[in-house]
Amino acid sequence: MIVVKVGGSLYDHPALGPALRAFVESLQPAEVLFVPGGGEVADAVRALDRTHALGEEAAHWVALRALSVTAAFLERIVGRPTPPAPPSLKGRGENSRIASCASDMRSGSEVLFSPLPFREGGPGGVGPRVLDCYTFAREDESCPGALPHTWDVTTDSIAARAARVFGAERLVLLKSVDVPAGSSWEDAAANGWVDAHFPRVAALLRCPVEAVNFRAKLDAYA
Repeated sequence: MIVVKVGGSLYDHPALGPALRAFVESLQPAEVLFVPGGGEVADAVRALDRTHALGEEAAHWVALRALSVTAAFLERIVGRPTPPAPPSLKGRGENSRIASCASDMRSGSEVLFSPLPFREGGPGGVGPRVLDCYTFAREDESCPGALPHTWDVTTDSIAARAARVFGAERLVLLKSVDVPAGSSWEDAAANGWVDAHFPRVAALLRCPVEAVNFRAKLDAYA
């Protein structure tokens, strides 16, 4: 399984839907799990926090709930939404407790993933799935290595955490900027290319992690 985080900064590009479908097709036959970025939806929650002093942890939970909007957006532009179904993903975490958490998520939460049939038809007519970030965070809360609820944690870290919990073979971050080859994740965080917490989660991964300037590909695609 390949975890693909779709940066919210890409949502304004009209070619995003067809480009994402083409990108997923290029990854076949691997199963793909999209993690939706927050974009302007998450920014709106940050603004509410600044105005109303919700508190960082409470505001972060509100932002996680708000990601259902961007998840639904991805469902619409990538494929036809269908009723939630238990995922076929296997829990392959790095230790037995994390694997157990993954198993609990699969059996206890029908809405953790949304299956997306491709408009053109993928393998067996089934496309990628989109992670329900709020449900994932809630189910993961009592597991070892669960993410803190601060603004240092964005969907970069959530994608990395999902990659670890589900034993992904690869993590891809689709961005609007270049992350220079050879840069450490600490340098990337310092430059704002990934969130501040991401290097800690990435250090625990056993799979390759790649940041892609997808906006450049979108501009070429259009």
